[in-house]
Amino acid sequence: MAHDVLVFNAGSSSVKYQLIGLARRERLATGQVGRIGEDAAGELTHRPAHGAPYEVRDRFADHAQALDAILAAFKASGPDLAGTDLVAVGHRVVHGGDRFDQPTLVDDAVLAEIRELTALAPLHNPANATGIEVARKAFPDVPHIAVFDTAFHRTLPPAAYTYAVPREWRDRYSVRRYGFHGTSHQFVARQAARLLGKSPQETNLIVLHLGNGASVCAVEGGRSVETSMGLTPLEGLVMGTRSGDLDPAVPAYLERVAGFDAKRIDDALNQESGLLALAGSNDLRDVGRARESGDGDARLAIDVYCHRIRKYIGAYYAVLGRVDAVVFTAGVGENDDLIRGLALRGLERLGIVVDEQRNRAAGSGERFISPEGAEVPVLVVPTDEELEIAEQALAVAVASGS
Repeated sequence: MAHDVLVFNAGSSSVKYQLIGLARRERLATGQVGRIGEDAAGELTHRPAHGAPYEVRDRFADHAQALDAILAAFKASGPDLAGTDLVAVGHRVVHGGDRFDQPTLVDDAVLAEIRELTALAPLHNPANATGIEVARKAFPDVPHIAVFDTAFHRTLPPAAYTYAVPREWRDRYSVRRYGFHGTSHQFVARQAARLLGKSPQETNLIVLHLGNGASVCAVEGGRSVETSMGLTPLEGLVMGTRSGDLDPAVPAYLERVAGFDAKRIDDALNQESGLLALAGSNDLRDVGRARESGDGDARLAIDVYCHRIRKYIGAYYAVLGRVDAVVFTAGVGENDDLIRGLALRGLERLGIVVDEQRNRAAGSGERFISPEGAEVPVLVVPTDEELEIAEQALAVAVASGS
């Protein structure tokens, strides 16, 4: 049986993709197209596992042109998709609302529902839907499966997902907590359980997905029971350009005293806040270097960033009652030893301790950074959202008999 899955992650102005051979968990090709729909020329980069990289600079008017360019790249640099027996095409979709709690075989009705959820994710779902629509035309005989960022968090209990707001908001407008980064949290939780020598069903974890976007997830017995992002990805931790948790009265206050409208405030909280607002850069590497040189704003930014993480760890320890490990993942979590160390400082009474030598040691794979025999192990587990999407897409394709 074929085990090759093509994974698409379509953004508003970009498409990232991977061809994954699941028989060996091998990347057969990876690539991306940027600046779709912009006046300036975009760039396609295509890297096959065996063969020379392929790059094109051109203007891509829309996602259809971008996909045409991707197919041309496969033909030019390989592997030739015509000779590849695809079993499925997997698509990342950011928001599944309260309608989708698992990966779903896409038909016209499902695609329409994804578009209907645009109000909950106006920057993401339209692009995700367009990517699916274009790919279905290019691969009409292959099952297409939507994998939702929110799906893993559909196991949140009502006490965790319910906001204390008027019933009309909850019932008519679907105002509740959904959570995001679900494919990452799900993949990392399963890998962490394996590292601990346990089954996911017997493992309680606090998973920290720290990148430009960041979230925490409390995983109890392999299921998400609490997570830091809410109706949108704005809630929770301090992020690259997002504020994270904020007094809900701040927008009304700014409207009253400064005359800011809702869009201006929303744009600022999502695109002009976080590390960028505190330290002038949304890249923690830049902020870290500035901190080392004595920059007071950078020091404050990192203190705020790590304080928020530490507060969530304590809260989720209380939610779980028993914690088998704290797990770092994503770009910052996997690579920034300073953040890992500062975020866990002062948690010794909870059994959470970092071994400084292990934490600072160079490494890029799965590893323990806590002392031998620690009460609560601390792990670094690289995330692999594309592999998770591919595996979920394959399972749906097989189950549907496609």
